[in-house]
Amino acid sequence: MNPIQSRLQAHAPLILDGALATELERKGCDLNDSLWSAKILIEQPELIQQVHLDYFQAGADCATTASYQTTIDGFAGKGYTKEEAIELMKRSVTLAKEARDLFWQDDTRHEGRTKPFVAGSVGPFGAYLSDGSEYKGNYGLSEQALIDFHRPRIQALVEAGADMLACETIPCLVEATAIAKLLRDEFSGVYAWITFSAKDDLHISEGDLLRECVQTLEPYEEIAAVGVNCTPPQFISSLIQEMKKGTSKPIVVYPNSGELYDPEEKVWSGDTSHHTFGECAHQWFKDGARIIGGCCRTTPEDITDILKRTTS
Repeated sequence: MNPIQSRLQAHAPLILDGALATELERKGCDLNDSLWSAKILIEQPELIQQVHLDYFQAGADCATTASYQTTIDGFAGKGYTKEEAIELMKRSVTLAKEARDLFWQDDTRHEGRTKPFVAGSVGPFGAYLSDGSEYKGNYGLSEQALIDFHRPRIQALVEAGADMLACETIPCLVEATAIAKLLRDEFSGVYAWITFSAKDDLHISEGDLLRECVQTLEPYEEIAAVGVNCTPPQFISSLIQEMKKGTSKPIVVYPNSGELYDPEEKVWSGDTSHHTFGECAHQWFKDGARIIGGCCRTTPEDITDILKRTTS
């Protein structure tokens, strides 16, 4: 069963979590590494579980796993075997499921809510490069090469029991179609959302019109929702309107805070949105988004704000 469809029938919007890396840094983790938050799967997995729990307690309906930057080659560069890399990918799902089940044991915290689900994070090829390419695209890779790149992680996340996949920060259409075809041809019954990174209020990072990208994904039943993430908040309303012209699928948005990312230093700087995340989310819901959360530099407090502003 399509987990998004069934949950949206119960209530809307669905509230996603916020930034995992931001919260890990707030807990003292140093993420200036090619593995980024994935290194904490090795060093302090209990902190990842705690962050997931924090987001559930804040009101999130979903935990997105700490697998965004997990790849066979990425772990190999740190001395890990293929088998060890796959186990670490699976650990990301286990941690999220354990946090979800721990949260759900407390009857006082989930009155009126549906049981949260776990989305296995599938970052783009650009995340493996660890040079900011998820905001540029232009990999120069074929669709088949991208299918082969994504297959092992998707296999691991599915085997570990993720309820669905979050294929996120995708900068180019060829990568989105590679993922959609991989799911259609090799992973029957597995659903995903695909969210693009966008460079302005019309175009995804590599330059294609977002409207045309989501239209291309429309025939794929395995793609349960489409949208944008890790994009400045000021572009989101326009991007929602563009997506509505090209898709009948539920629209998912989880922008970053509005700050700028330096891929060399791996730090964020600049100003955040002038509005609270909850105020913005209220508008995005009115615009037509039905799945809403936060990406880089957002916090559990932002998720609580989204919940209050979109359900009151």
